[in-house]
Amino acid sequence: MASYTKKEVPVDEGAAVVHRIRITLTSRNVKNLEKVCADLKKGALDKKLDVRGPVRLPTKKLKITTRKAPSGEGTNTWDRFEMRIHKRLIDLHAPSEVVKQITSISIEPGVEVDVTINDR
Repeated sequence: MASYTKKEVPVDEGAAVVHRIRITLTSRNVKNLEKVCADLKKGALDKKLDVRGPVRLPTKKLKITTRKAPSGEGTNTWDRFEMRIHKRLIDLHAPSEVVKQITSISIEPGVEVDVTINDR
């Protein structure tokens, strides 16, 4: 077999380290959530970043069924309440400084943003 020599690639210390960044968006209002997703994706594409998503995760339905009558007397009538929680994932490959610029957009009320940075 031929011998293989590993080539040393010089590391440019001036270049920023590229991280894998996952942005998780959670909201009860779909319209606000989709608007924030579109704004984040548009900002990332303007900076020519590698963007994946938004990935739509299954909606959580939190249900509560309770009696209407406070005393328990009378007809058995029930109230059914439901709260839907929508979730989106956006993956970026970018330096952390660029992500700070992208996520500085105005975020709609009721939308929670969670940013997770992983090293490669």
